[in-house]
Amino acid sequence: MTARAPQRFGMIARLRPERREEYFELHANVWPGVAATITQCGIRNFTIYSLGDVIVGYYEYVGDDFEADQRRMAADPVTQEWWSRTAPCQLPFEPDSGEPNWQLMTEAWHQD
Repeated sequence: MTARAPQRFGMIARLRPERREEYFELHANVWPGVAATITQCGIRNFTIYSLGDVIVGYYEYVGDDFEADQRRMAADPVTQEWWSRTAPCQLPFEPDSGEPNWQLMTEAWHQD
């Protein structure tokens, strides 16, 4: 049986300058329950890059039902608490976006 290729996701947001350090402090010590939920929901290779106050996230989804796993993650109380701490640190990349923070990007090119 051949393993299915992961789905790749890129996302972008901005940090509120006054909460930049808070955001990085949180991510320097990601809560074990948050990391476990991410893994249990089929996400791997989750990386956040920064340049000034711009943050770019990348992850791969290797599960079978992305929407169900996203709902499971959103229902997790530890993840909800984590988001309540990280979300106030972020802004959408485009000021007129309807998103509260992270905006999904379109993949333009990929090479393994």
